[in-house]
Amino acid sequence: MAQKPDDTLLRADTFTNAPKVSRKTLTKEERQELVKQQEAETKEAEKLAKSAAKGPLGRWWQRVQSGPNRITFGMAIVALGVVYGDIGTSPLYTAQTFLSGQGGIANADREAVLGMLSLVFWSITLITTVKYVLIAMRIDNKGEGGIFALYSLIRKHGSWLAIPAMLGGAAFLADSVLTPAVSISSAVEGLKTLPPLEGVFSENDSLTLMITVVIIVVLFSVQSRGTESIGKVFGSVVLVWFSFLAVVGAANLSNDWSVFAALNPIYGVKFLFSPHNAAGIALMGTVFLSTTGAEALYSDMGHVGRGNIYFTWPFIKVALVFNYFGQGAWILRNQHNPQYEHMKGLNPFFQMMDTNVRYVAVILSVTAGIIASQALITGAFTMVSEATGLNWMPHLQVRYPARTRGQLYIPVVNWVLCVATLCVLALFKDSEHISAAYGLALTITMITTTVLLAVYIWHDHHRLLAVVFTVVFLAIQTLFFIASMAKFLHGGWFTMLLTLAILFVMYTWNEGTKLERAQRRHMTPKDFLPAIERLHGDFRIPYFADNIVYLTSDTDMRRLDTDIFFSIFADHPKRARAWWAVSVQTTDEPFTREYSVQNFGTNFLFRVRIRLGFKVSQSIPVYLHQIMHDLSQSGELPQQKSIYPKVDADPEIGTIRYVLIHKDLMPESKISTRGEMSLRAKYAIRHMVGSPVKWFGLAPFNPLVEVQPLFIPTRRPPRLQRVPLRRREPRAVESFGNGTTAGGSGVNGAVPEDIGNEKTVVMTKLTDSVVREMRKEQGEQSNHAGE
Repeated sequence: MAQKPDDTLLRADTFTNAPKVSRKTLTKEERQELVKQQEAETKEAEKLAKSAAKGPLGRWWQRVQSGPNRITFGMAIVALGVVYGDIGTSPLYTAQTFLSGQGGIANADREAVLGMLSLVFWSITLITTVKYVLIAMRIDNKGEGGIFALYSLIRKHGSWLAIPAMLGGAAFLADSVLTPAVSISSAVEGLKTLPPLEGVFSENDSLTLMITVVIIVVLFSVQSRGTESIGKVFGSVVLVWFSFLAVVGAANLSNDWSVFAALNPIYGVKFLFSPHNAAGIALMGTVFLSTTGAEALYSDMGHVGRGNIYFTWPFIKVALVFNYFGQGAWILRNQHNPQYEHMKGLNPFFQMMDTNVRYVAVILSVTAGIIASQALITGAFTMVSEATGLNWMPHLQVRYPARTRGQLYIPVVNWVLCVATLCVLALFKDSEHISAAYGLALTITMITTTVLLAVYIWHDHHRLLAVVFTVVFLAIQTLFFIASMAKFLHGGWFTMLLTLAILFVMYTWNEGTKLERAQRRHMTPKDFLPAIERLHGDFRIPYFADNIVYLTSDTDMRRLDTDIFFSIFADHPKRARAWWAVSVQTTDEPFTREYSVQNFGTNFLFRVRIRLGFKVSQSIPVYLHQIMHDLSQSGELPQQKSIYPKVDADPEIGTIRYVLIHKDLMPESKISTRGEMSLRAKYAIRHMVGSPVKWFGLAPFNPLVEVQPLFIPTRRPPRLQRVPLRRREPRAVESFGNGTTAGGSGVNGAVPEDIGNEKTVVMTKLTDSVVREMRKEQGEQSNHAGE
């Protein structure tokens, strides 16, 4: 007779605060946020309706605001802070690097300055404006940009496209490590140019490094708050920064507007191949610095929207052009100024300003360096998320701290980038050495993006445009790459090494996933139900748990993964009152909370799919308790009254055991060396980055992690041959005429024949008493022989 639960034993909720679901599907804060969104959408619709009544211009504006190019003032400010930080710091060091390559300001004559300005202007125009803003940003994957989003659109056209996509993504992530280090350190070093601080920094050589480290740690620490909140603050600063760049540049242009002759591309081409160009082809490596940030602009498109970038880019470009040309006018005006002739590390950006204005410039440049780092960090989050979707990287915990799904935060990536950036600072010490490695990897990303864009344009039935696009941009960016290779021995090797390390992770994870999927099998109800039904009713086997829950990535509700099936029956069968196969999906809506159930016509096997909004906490144990209660109340799940208290304080549901299944390779697997290496690397990476135990809040429930063999075809070793067991006859101890005994050598040291045939040597240790007995027997035998 079944025992009845005792109420005094089941009052566990008096002593525990186990989480439970609310009766409501939305929190108060979520309802308020949705109401605000609905009100904003209603007001926006009313405005669009009014604008549509104002003629053709109004109807055009209505179409813009109703499509993917929608523009909002708030997100435009966010775009300034999130997208343009990297390209906004280029004026800090581009002209400085140019003067260093030409051997000082005395060698920067009119031909050199106009040539440099022409190359900078047309590089920004062709690479950033034409390639990325006008072409690449029109090619998005559900609003997301970047090289991985682009690859996902064209991968059906050839498996070889994965190679440039992986290489470009790895190079971009490698450059994401160097950008915070070079941007922030170069800006902090600007403090040395302020007269009151010159003595402090000269006495403490490591002071700039310490300040840079503190800023970087703080920057990475606030990433969890989301790029929207950060972007609004940074956006206002960037607006001031680019306005400052434009005003300072225009102020220096007021004395010499003739530098705008550099808008003619002939000046750039002539100087590049001129004997007066002291840097030679390496000049293009300097010019390339003015375009850094273009790839981040494309990658961050999903964070702020394409329309907001279209809206803000003209202002950004005008400000950059005014500042670069203002620096060029200052160089021409001071070419023969003895004050600057032998100045070490001459930077036209700071020197063209009045001393009082320079204080503002240093403060703003430090802030701009932080913003530049932010642009690459948010871009890195997007890239890793897209790589995960392509199964090129392990599944990581992703948080969505803002109101839009495009703004995400990945804790593991954030802190790996932080540690890697600090390692770069420890290795290279200052911006001069970091800049030697900076930009080389980014040229690889730009080249691979060009290849993928050309493939997309070709298959989009614009073949002539694809050919022209490929020839023009590959020629320019290959020139950038060759010029940047001059940096290889001066620090570029570090970037390339980092690129190869990230590429190794992507490649091995992809190859390992392919091998696992090749052997994955699924079962239909007619295959798995008979065995599970028999186990459910087999009372000879005690219950492993009342409920056994398996987490699976398979979202098909009509089948069961063989891994789960064999886990139930492996070793000692895991009998339960109910088995659960649960998958979790993240939706594009912020507050979705819903589930679906398939019971296969039974009351003991349930296939559950939980769909959660991207802002909903994925507390799976809490939601599973609710699902079990719902099914119990509807009669689909038999009653499971607990007899004894449980930590979850829920006497209406029996014990729950969570099981996670990992795969591993068998020693006999028939697999290539490359395949084995990929799988071993994948499993090692998976072990380091964490597991769903943490993501879904299962750790307090003591989940069981099982390892099952990966059933790749195995080698068949030759059969064993059975041989009869040999009977060993006991050998009597014999004495030989020369005094030797059995176990020693025979006459002349020969081994006895029977022992030699068996190739064995018998070592016998005799006690003193046994030796005396043997000698006594030998004496008696000798006497008999004499008689």
